[in-house]
Amino acid sequence: MTNKAVIHTDKAPAAIGTYSQAVKVNNTVYLSGQIPLIPETMELVEGDISVQIRQVFDNLSEVCGASGGDLSNIVKLNIFLTDLSNFATVNQVMGEYFQQPYPARAAIGVSELPKGAQVEMDGILVI
Repeated sequence: MTNKAVIHTDKAPAAIGTYSQAVKVNNTVYLSGQIPLIPETMELVEGDISVQIRQVFDNLSEVCGASGGDLSNIVKLNIFLTDLSNFATVNQVMGEYFQQPYPARAAIGVSELPKGAQVEMDGILVI
């Protein structure tokens, strides 16, 4: 029998469409994409790409916490960038949030993201 639950926290940006912040099925959590929105204002954080990346990790961290886990439980992380030259910055900032063993990861270049964001991330965690 599958145990499915919708995960929601006010500490991360509210869903702005027909999706949930995350869905937990048994001990696996599927995280929806997070862009660098400030949860309280639902506006993009101001600053360079490193500030946007940190906001995305902070948002993902809050959703992970609401699911009963944390960033260390992420087993697969997908990173979407509007400029792949920012990949080195992703690696540097990611090192502030993660320790080995690092999650499996993909970095994908895209032409555009919601609200003009430069970065979006989603992932899967196992608790």
